[in-house]
Amino acid sequence: MPKQSAGILLFRRSPSGAEVLIVHPGGPFWAKKDVGAWSIPKGEFEEGEEPMAAAKREFQEEIGAPAPIGNYLPLGQAKQRSGKIVHGFALENDFNLELFKSNMFTMEWPPKSGVQQEFPECDRAAWVTLKVAKKKLVSGQVPLLETLAKELGESLDASEPAKKGKNPPVPPAQASLF
Repeated sequence: MPKQSAGILLFRRSPSGAEVLIVHPGGPFWAKKDVGAWSIPKGEFEEGEEPMAAAKREFQEEIGAPAPIGNYLPLGQAKQRSGKIVHGFALENDFNLELFKSNMFTMEWPPKSGVQQEFPECDRAAWVTLKVAKKKLVSGQVPLLETLAKELGESLDASEPAKKGKNPPVPPAQASLF
């Protein structure tokens, strides 16, 4: 059976349309990656654990605050390139990014140096429009975003063609641990 993860895609409404809360993975491998590197707050769970319970636990670990209370909308499942299945849940909530504080993990860095360093699981969190999220998210999670967009009656089609070599900007509603 493939590994499974569960995550929460918070959304809020703004004058420019719906925005979603996404996170950037921490650690040296992801430090300089942007487009196609962000994620919904999520994590793995074991057989027998309910996906929603896992999604709430992982939200707390990656965001640093309890998952908001409410009636979550199941977004279904999305298969990652690795074969991992991600179960997604959405909730309308205007989470305050000032509360963002991700858990830390330890790894040997630089490789084969014998030096252990701590890094945040997620080094940034940001509210972005659905169109920006489509570009920023790892491709395997975009189907969850598409499901949410359909539920909200919004389009993910860019109003103008993407310019090669340019990263879409992250709006000011962003928190960083650095």
